[in-house]
Amino acid sequence: MRKALRWLLALVVLIGTVSTAGAATAAEPKAVDIKDRLLSIPGMSLIEEKPYTGYRFFVLNYTQPVDHRHPSKGTFQQRITVLHKDVNRPTVFYTGGYNVSTNPSRREPTQIVDGNQVSMEYRYFTPSRPAPADWSKLDIWQAASDQHRIFKALKPLYSENWISTGGSKGGMTATYYERFYPRDMDGVVAYVAPNDVVNREDSAYDRFFARVGTEECRDKLNGVQREALVRRAPLEEKYAAYAAENGYTFDTIGSLDRAYEAVVLDYVWGFWQYSTLADCADIPADAKNATDEAIWDSVDTISGFSAYTDQGLERYTPYYYQAGTQLGAPTIHFPHIEKKYIRYGYQPPRNFVPRSIPMKFEPWAMRDVDTWVRHNARQMLFVYGENDPWGAERFRLGHGARDSYVMTAPGMNHGANVAGLVDGQKAFATARILDWAGVASAKVRENPSAARPLAKFDVKLDKRDVEREPALRP
Repeated sequence: MRKALRWLLALVVLIGTVSTAGAATAAEPKAVDIKDRLLSIPGMSLIEEKPYTGYRFFVLNYTQPVDHRHPSKGTFQQRITVLHKDVNRPTVFYTGGYNVSTNPSRREPTQIVDGNQVSMEYRYFTPSRPAPADWSKLDIWQAASDQHRIFKALKPLYSENWISTGGSKGGMTATYYERFYPRDMDGVVAYVAPNDVVNREDSAYDRFFARVGTEECRDKLNGVQREALVRRAPLEEKYAAYAAENGYTFDTIGSLDRAYEAVVLDYVWGFWQYSTLADCADIPADAKNATDEAIWDSVDTISGFSAYTDQGLERYTPYYYQAGTQLGAPTIHFPHIEKKYIRYGYQPPRNFVPRSIPMKFEPWAMRDVDTWVRHNARQMLFVYGENDPWGAERFRLGHGARDSYVMTAPGMNHGANVAGLVDGQKAFATARILDWAGVASAKVRENPSAARPLAKFDVKLDKRDVEREPALRP
């Protein structure tokens, strides 16, 4: 009888234990999906999700004030993307300074740290443009404040270290963000970022073009550029037919003649921005005896005859507005071309923005950023290409900078990156990025030469080639 009672008591205890365990399991909170966590952020809305193996990719809108100084005076929807890997990984904050791609991609620092990536479309690039557009609210502080609000919204979700990055105008953007909000990021990797401190003094560009590449290559390029102006009349006839066929107009720049010269004067710059010394083999060797078709094709391939049409300029109105109000724009001379062939020279950004949009240049804006970087840079890396004209005026570091570096990739153009640095610098730069992101191993901290990207290269996800835009746009 006692045995039977003991067995019955044990059975009751066992059943109670199982029931309690089941109840406890049922009471455990269910893990919240990352999409739901993102969409729980006030002002965040989903446009679409595009999964990618090993990640989830979201295209989102985030509500931003048109004017961060007066948030009550209207809002707009800013497009961002999130390449999500794991909330326990570091996050890279990327912008190209223009439109944002709505397809999954991973920038070099993201591959190096094997992290998440948040990408931002720059304000006033459509569709991230207020309606109606108050262009006075397009400046570097307002854009930096866009990034600051996005970071503050996402930091509770992605709580590990953050690194900002961008190439060209995106590298400038990452630098300006650091200047205005130096406590947000744990590191900055700015690629090929121009730094036009004194807009009226551009002799550095003339010196660059006098020595870049080889004399043979320079002579070939100069020959084609000059010949395109010598043959202005017949080639402009071809241009007029090309414009009519494609429905192109020239109201913003003022005339087909102005547009033609602008395209031709971009030719040499455009070559070095996007090509390498090896590509000189494709340039007509004897320009004077080349056919009109050969001259046209070479200029169109490198500069693009659609660049200064109304249709070509429209997408880049925000950039030209900023170039003419704060960023500055280069002016170079053409000693290999007789003055009689040049009617306008390098035209100012004002000529590329509709006259209905007022513009006034602020010469102190870039001086302020340059001074701040020289004296206050912390954990910043600037990477330039040896043969990139935009690097002729670059960021430099002063005595006040700490754990910050300027490096140059030999032979590279506007697509220069850490992978293109010489071996010692490449390993050191990689080690610093890993350390700033909080994921450097003890081995790497002890021996930076052992540093390697933490994620394997993905041919579809990792973009190494420069995103080709018309010349004279960083």
